[in-house]
Amino acid sequence: MSDLPARRLLLVHAHPDDETINNGATMATYAASGAHVTLVTCTLGEEGEVIPPELAHLAADRDDALGPYRVGELAAAMRALGVADHRFLGGAGRFRDSGMMGAPQNERPDSFWRAEPDDAAGYLVEVIREVRPQVLITYDPEGGYGHPDHIQAHRVAMRAADLAADPAFRPELGAAHAIAKIYWNRIPLSVIEEGIARLRAAGKESPFPEIASTEDVPGVVDDADITAAIDGSAHSAAKTAAMRAHATQIAVDGPFFALSNDLGQPLLSTEYYQLVRGTAGAAREDDLFAGVAL
Repeated sequence: MSDLPARRLLLVHAHPDDETINNGATMATYAASGAHVTLVTCTLGEEGEVIPPELAHLAADRDDALGPYRVGELAAAMRALGVADHRFLGGAGRFRDSGMMGAPQNERPDSFWRAEPDDAAGYLVEVIREVRPQVLITYDPEGGYGHPDHIQAHRVAMRAADLAADPAFRPELGAAHAIAKIYWNRIPLSVIEEGIARLRAAGKESPFPEIASTEDVPGVVDDADITAAIDGSAHSAAKTAAMRAHATQIAVDGPFFALSNDLGQPLLSTEYYQLVRGTAGAAREDDLFAGVAL
């Protein structure tokens, strides 16, 4: 669309809250700079575990009302990050949260895990051809930690990037568009080790009963695999506010957070990536649009 800003960033995530944990500071940084940031979330996160006891009734095995509630949490998080363009793949509720790998929910016919990747990718192609992003962020092939919806989000995002560039694929969705650069979410081993050490050093002041190990954190790789680092420290307060907005899923205490497993982790304001398609602008980029013709 000709009226969109010159720089356009697309993120594809599995559930509400994944975007803020992985990319909140990056999203806020680019939104504040005037770039157009588009978030596509693939499910409502209906199968998530609920942290606050007063909201436990929302869970899938009780009222099964968590999905719509998380839609509101996501909207609040996006307001905190300054992101106006956030969508659900195929519309809210098109694909249901599949639960953890091996759970019975994997077999639901409406689960995202059961979706045919090319069919699901068609909905994302429509977004890509409308917004025409130069940069895409998604998960690695293991989805960071093996969740079926994260794996499927990776498959759908990568397939949609290919299909969107093919003029023979559903021309009624708009003119073909090739994404210049694709990044996977990553965390360098040294960074998470340092963050965990800070949490352990807090000792009795640590807000969480247990502390994560490097094996508990998705997307940890050797430092040498990192090709980009976005310093979002100027927007750390926005990321923290967005994390707090996802209150059913995340507990935040100062520079640390935990999910329903109560494993404390550092809340990172610099976020890290691995370039998997496209040409790097430098050995270690500090701008995801480096080298992109605008």
